[in-house]
Amino acid sequence: MDAIKTLQQAIIHFSDPENCRKFMIEVRWLDGVVRCPYCNSDKVTYLAKAKVYRCYRNHPKQKFSLKVGTVFEDSAVGLEKWLPAVWLLCNSKNGISSYELSRAIGVTQKSAWFMLHRIREAMKTQTFMKLGGIGSPIEVDETFIGPKPQKMHREKRLALKTAEKAGKKVAVMGMLERDSRQVRAKVIPNVKREVLQREILNEIEHGAKVYTDGWVGYDHLAARNYIHATVNHIEEYVRGEVHTQGIENFWSLLKRTLGGTYVAVEPFHLDRYVTEQVFRFNNRATRDNPLTDGDRFALAVSQVAGKRLTYNDLTGKVGASSF
Repeated sequence: MDAIKTLQQAIIHFSDPENCRKFMIEVRWLDGVVRCPYCNSDKVTYLAKAKVYRCYRNHPKQKFSLKVGTVFEDSAVGLEKWLPAVWLLCNSKNGISSYELSRAIGVTQKSAWFMLHRIREAMKTQTFMKLGGIGSPIEVDETFIGPKPQKMHREKRLALKTAEKAGKKVAVMGMLERDSRQVRAKVIPNVKREVLQREILNEIEHGAKVYTDGWVGYDHLAARNYIHATVNHIEEYVRGEVHTQGIENFWSLLKRTLGGTYVAVEPFHLDRYVTEQVFRFNNRATRDNPLTDGDRFALAVSQVAGKRLTYNDLTGKVGASSF
């Protein structure tokens, strides 16, 4: 991927199916040996005319494409469109809407919407390592995302008052490790003390310095083996190194993306959009880590294997009857 630095180069490169095949092999199998996704056997051969592989082990699904076993599985869209779509989502600072993607790569808006959510599934980074360590500064904050009735037309605002859960905002919690400049964020059910402090215990090492605002949900963190300091936003925003300006910057980027590009996001899908913004923030180019667009793209594609998101899972229709 060192030679591919721009979207134009990526589109030209991946317009050749052979380049797509070689690239997928490179990112899925570090040793370059293709293995069957059903039995993990390396006794496979490539059928060039059909553009699929055949496994010589005896099982029902002997033929498979390189999309099997990834978030691309069971998609009629070819890799020559999937890979530029991944590039666009990884490297567009404020995201890319399904309407824009559908026009850019030539698929329907519904297909583009499903593709984007599958790419967001690949962007999830699974890690069991906790943030920080003894004395490491961690900023913790929460925000609310949802409709703003004060900016609505009067008729819509009155209609919302009679609707169930009208105007209800969704809580999102975030943590920023200052040393590594890495963020973790997720949707949470509420901002009660037990919820906030459970997330802190799960994500932050004991002994770390935890900086928060004055919300009562963070009270008594010192009793949980953390060095806790707060800043009262009614009186001040920064007191020495005690502040939450870093995580507030992340909230600004997230809300700009949601409000400017995606406009309206259902609470059911919000966590996926948060994941997208976390991926771009954690893999942005910095002075210490000058990542390129190609690096972010290669990282995202390296995470597509072993993940699956079906349309029924995405729309919450798991177990629904077929018609």
